[in-house]
Amino acid sequence: MSFLALIAALLLEQYQPLSARRYLSDALIAYMDFFQRNFNAGEHKHGMVAWLFAIIPLLLATILCYQLLDVVNPLLALLFNVLVLYLTMGFRQFSHYYTDIHQALRDEKLDEARRLLTEWRKVPSLDLNAEEIARVTIEEALLASHRKVFGVIVWFVLFSVLGLGGAAGALLYRLGQFLRTYWSDQVKHGEFSRYAHQAFYLIEWLPVRLTAFTFAIVGDFEDTLYCWRAQAATWPDREAGILLASGAGALGVRLGMVIVQAGVPQDRPELGLGDDADTEIMQSAIGLVWRSVLFWLILLLMLSVAHLLG
Repeated sequence: MSFLALIAALLLEQYQPLSARRYLSDALIAYMDFFQRNFNAGEHKHGMVAWLFAIIPLLLATILCYQLLDVVNPLLALLFNVLVLYLTMGFRQFSHYYTDIHQALRDEKLDEARRLLTEWRKVPSLDLNAEEIARVTIEEALLASHRKVFGVIVWFVLFSVLGLGGAAGALLYRLGQFLRTYWSDQVKHGEFSRYAHQAFYLIEWLPVRLTAFTFAIVGDFEDTLYCWRAQAATWPDREAGILLASGAGALGVRLGMVIVQAGVPQDRPELGLGDDADTEIMQSAIGLVWRSVLFWLILLLMLSVAHLLG
């Protein structure tokens, strides 16, 4: 059932992207603002209490809803999982940017590629050349594919294996990610936001490493493991470094390195081995992501078959 839910959600998101996501985001912001206003007294323990009060009831409600629907009719429980996955996964949130930038570079429309990359990253990209645009776009796609797809899948599978219904796992990952980002303004929230960072670090620890290992399986295994071990720790954000280093090793491309943003050189560690980024490597990156999705679908199918046989 979990396998069918994931397949259905991926197909639905591809052919009918969620147009109401902005309204859902606004509702979620209002919900989280309530806890920030009422619990934020500037201390770490207040952030912990707010995080738990904001997330735990939603998870319990999701688990209860799934189990009740499963008792009434397993098909309803399946549809519930599909709905939650549809709301929590965001493949099309980044894939259209990637595709448009890729096409702009192929057509040698650098200004268009820079505009699209700036719109996607919310960081000025007007000083980047074609190779740098391709490099940064690949980096963004590797990170986005994990945060909007693979991380959700990992927690969906974990909760499914535990018999809690995968929907709650997918919701936990996205809510934890949202709070880490939304409460990340240290000047405004101070110690209050630190627990959200710590909680998401724990939530993210396993999915990041499973995604990196998936890149190794579907890409260049030896180079992926070498770059993961030797280079990931040099990136300022260790978890992002694992994803970028393993993705670069799997693709045989060099990522990171110096780029100029808003006229200021940004000194970034070099990740990966092999060629400079270009449109061909960008096409290979698309293949890497889809092979990784297929790997997880096959894994989930095997788990589902094993469960049925058991």
